[in-house]
Amino acid sequence: MKNLLQLLEENTKKFPQKTALSFRNGDEIETLTWKKFWAMVCQTANGLHTLDVKKGDCVGVFSQNSKDWIIFDVAVQMLGAITIPIYATNNYDQTEYIIKQTEMQHILVGDTPQLEILKSAEKHLGKKLHIFTSHVIKDEAENITYFPDFIKHFATERNLIEITDEDLATILYTSGTTGIPKGVMLTHGGFKAVVAAHKEFFSFDNLYDMKSLAFLPLSHIFERSWSLFVLSQGGEVAILEDPKNILNTLKHVHPTAMCAVPRFYEKVYQTLVKKIEASSPTKQKLFKKALEVGAKVADKKRTGAKVPFGLQLQFSFFDKLVFRKIKNELGGNLSFLPCGGAMLKKEISEFFAAIGLPVIVGYGLTETTATVTALPPKNYVYGSVGKALPGVEIKIGADDEILVKYQGVMKGYYKNEEETAKVFTEDGYFRTGDAGRIDEEGNLYITDRIKDLMKTSNGKYIAPQSIEIPLQSNPYIAQAMVIAEGKPYVSAVIVPNFETLMEKYEEFKNYLSLNIEEKKKLLETPFIKETFEKVVNDIQKEFASFEKIKKFKLLPEEFTIERGEITPTLKIKRKIILEKFKALIEAKMGDSNLNVEDLGKDMGLSRVQLYRKIKSLTNYSPNELLRIARLKKAASLLASSDMTVAEIGYEVGFSSPSYFTKCYREQFGESPTDLLKRKG
Repeated sequence: MKNLLQLLEENTKKFPQKTALSFRNGDEIETLTWKKFWAMVCQTANGLHTLDVKKGDCVGVFSQNSKDWIIFDVAVQMLGAITIPIYATNNYDQTEYIIKQTEMQHILVGDTPQLEILKSAEKHLGKKLHIFTSHVIKDEAENITYFPDFIKHFATERNLIEITDEDLATILYTSGTTGIPKGVMLTHGGFKAVVAAHKEFFSFDNLYDMKSLAFLPLSHIFERSWSLFVLSQGGEVAILEDPKNILNTLKHVHPTAMCAVPRFYEKVYQTLVKKIEASSPTKQKLFKKALEVGAKVADKKRTGAKVPFGLQLQFSFFDKLVFRKIKNELGGNLSFLPCGGAMLKKEISEFFAAIGLPVIVGYGLTETTATVTALPPKNYVYGSVGKALPGVEIKIGADDEILVKYQGVMKGYYKNEEETAKVFTEDGYFRTGDAGRIDEEGNLYITDRIKDLMKTSNGKYIAPQSIEIPLQSNPYIAQAMVIAEGKPYVSAVIVPNFETLMEKYEEFKNYLSLNIEEKKKLLETPFIKETFEKVVNDIQKEFASFEKIKKFKLLPEEFTIERGEITPTLKIKRKIILEKFKALIEAKMGDSNLNVEDLGKDMGLSRVQLYRKIKSLTNYSPNELLRIARLKKAASLLASSDMTVAEIGYEVGFSSPSYFTKCYREQFGESPTDLLKRKG
């Protein structure tokens, strides 16, 4: 079978005048034909070759989605070099780490924010990068090149070099919710396997007519793998730079396919539910009847049964009268909707299937080159993540962990043999970290995220996603994070859906213009508390008693990528805030004047925000955590150094030896002097 580059080259000969890429340029939609696309890929590869980029070299892409992102990526692979995507939202520390570990010399950047981060990284690393930029900027530094001007001087043809299945195509750094990013090494053979598996599993017809909207970041394996698959089959990829413009873009681009995460479908669903609830009784009755008919048709199609003529007529009627309006809001042409990243609630899957837009739920990880299971075209089961794709072996291991073996599984973590060894079994299966089960028909069900399991002080294990997903599917709730580890009961922090509140309650009409304290005060009003108590209680009626949320806190602002609270794929970084806080304490512990307000400023949070977040995660106030950290450091110094009690007290930031001794005794039940006596 041909590899990805060979397939793309072949498409250039098959469809020279057909559109390969489309993108927005100002107010206009522009296109690149296959002939022009491939010419620009060859020009880029030839240009990079003159800069001595060769097989095995690491080359970076640090940018939002763009046509140049894809062109640069394919060109790098054409040289046998390795593409290193960096999320456009990554901060300085994450970016510097990736640049340093991969030893890259060349990188494509998007706009000014990414460029500024690179400039700072260069100073710290003590080396200059060759930076290409897709945007016209005023910076005239010798190492910064305007990408379109650079490539136009080079030949539009280039022969493909020999590439084996084992050669690396890319290293993707996980955006994970905890820990240092790990570089996932994916091969050309892995991408080849993805293409073959998808083509066989879905039995696509006329793939060259497909038009897919690149909505998710191309830096994420889900979007990148899918977009490359579409291109490999001669289809068109429409590029969306700013995901905030998704609904407007859908109406202008009219794609036939689009990858999305559950949160997108949840928001669409919630918006529609609100509109229906606000409509007249007659319209509500009509919509209910339409959904009943749609559900019957969807179930026939799902099971592979023939749709009776009469039922098909009814569906056609309701499709024109009701469903078509919804579909037009989503561009009017969508027919294939892959969904991954987390579980999609069953009722939302059923809703989209009923209106004639079945969402194809799948399962995969960065380490598996994305999808390893998906709902098949027929005989799929709601609530499952589908069946294994061709060539994929899946089994359930110890602790119900899902194990995967497949050509698309990563080679390992870059320069990290220890972590690589941890995630592979002796017989070569990849440990996903997810718990699940497989039914008699081969359908896979995700039951828990093993790494995310929380254990209460009562010894009960809590799977946070199983609580968070139902919460976030409610129209009143935008985001939710469960807190249970080491606690006697489950609690949560909840971000309300402020659009819903602004529409429903007069008090929230001007919410967005309020400051933090005003927002917080508004959320603490009795009727809002009562509203959300009812919402939460209704949602968790079917939960086990130990899973039910006993207390929750309403937050006045959404979690953001910029503050490092969620990943670029909208997964909550549960420990990131606490880790930031502890790192700052460690760095500034010796300053006796250090206070919570200073720490909050360093983290980009107000004193109130910091208190709320730290308290929700630890049950301690920031001041309490600061004092505990100082005392633990002091205990370590008392045990391992020859410093006096007074010296150690000053070293960890206490203003007087007497106060240090008092706090130490309260914390450990003995004085520092008592410890020194025991030490001998």
